[in-house]
Parts: sequence; structure tokens; C-alpha cells
Amino acid sequence: MSHIVDIALDDAGLPPPTPEIEQERKVAVFDLLEQNSFTLPKRDDRVVPEGPYRVRLSIRDKRLVFDIETEEGQKAAEFHLSLGPFRQVVKDYFQICESYYNAVKTMPPSQIEAIDMARRGIHNEGSRVLRERLEGKADVDGDTARRLFTLICVLHFGG
Repeated sequence: MSHIVDIALDDAGLPPPTPEIEQERKVAVFDLLEQNSFTLPKRDDRVVPEGPYRVRLSIRDKRLVFDIETEEGQKAAEFHLSLGPFRQVVKDYFQICESYYNAVKTMPPSQIEAIDMARRGIHNEGSRVLRERLEGKADVDGDTARRLFTLICVLHFGG
């Protein structure tokens, strides 16, 4: 399978991220580039350039935009996804992350673990929604979807 070799977030015009959000972003980018699976399926008899790919994520006109090029810079695809299906899960994810960050400072390990399990569950839901929205546009594995969802949350934070 093909993969992503570079990922960029177009966060121009967004407020600066909190230190926690910036850390989430750095970890997601690092993990994504270490291991991912990203393939563009053939569409309507159109030749789709093979990867590896460079991906640029942005929010434009209230839509999530994937701008994809080959490693050599050839345009491979661009698709726009409605942010509507992501709104609630992103909101839930930020709320549980805030609870988790606060819990780490003051709560015992058993309570932190419970919050972290809930956080992972919401994160899994976000990656499931992303995989559904990407169906027919890009094929990604579960870990890639999770990491991309984290980056969508980072963009959504300011959007």
C-alpha cells in the first residue's frame, strides 16, 4: 500500500494552539509519518498517480480540504469533506481531553485511566467517521485514520 511522506496543516488565520494541542499535533504528525497507509483508489477510469504522497489539510469555506500531491509534486487529488459529521465528535474529544489534562494534575491513577479510556473511545469514533467520509476517495487503515483525526481536531480547534 502507498503512504504519506509529508503532512502539512494550513493553520493560517487560526488562533495559536494551547501547549497541549501543539503536543497532540506533534505526536500525531510524528506517528503518522513513522507508519501509515494511504492509497488513492482508481476513479472513473481516471489514472491516479501512485504515492507516496504529500498531504495538505486545511479548512476552507467550512469544509475540510485534502490537497494531495505525489512526492515529486504532481497533483494527485483534492477533495472536500463537510465538517458537519465531525462537529460533535470533535467537541466531545476536546471536552474529554480537557478533563484528561486536568485529571493528570490532581486525580489518582484509577480515575485518570477511566478518563483516558473514554478519550480513546471518542478518538476511535472520530477515526471511524473519517474513514466513512473518505470512502471512495482515499483508503486508510485505522491507525492512519486516528492520527488524521487528531490533526483534523487541531485544525477544528481554530475553525
